[in-house]
Amino acid sequence: MPAVTADEVTADDPDAAGDGADEVLADYRRSIDNIDAALVHLLAERFRITQKVGRYKARVGLPPADPAREQIQIARLRRLAADADLDPAFSEKFLRFVIAEVIRHHERLADQEESGTDTSGTDTSSRAT
Repeated sequence: MPAVTADEVTADDPDAAGDGADEVLADYRRSIDNIDAALVHLLAERFRITQKVGRYKARVGLPPADPAREQIQIARLRRLAADADLDPAFSEKFLRFVIAEVIRHHERLADQEESGTDTSGTDTSSRAT
């Protein structure tokens, strides 16, 4: 993608010229900061749910990873990205990173279930299920 010149910016956004340029940039950055905060909160909620999935899988003896579902999710996310004018390859890299982290958490939960401890290190082997 070619670089945007100052003339192109001011042609599209007359407020970006002169003294207002710093305020325009600050407004853009505030918007980006808000979006970043929303992304962090969404990821936190996603991981809270995947932790529940991981505990369930560990309890019932399911494997931490589900390659078939992962492939379906990656294809779905690539389509969503394309529809949103986002690079599908980027969205796939992002989802693969998230999936790898989720699997790592699920493996840890499975190990804890197998050893009879929960995430706090408490012995769970005698707990009723």
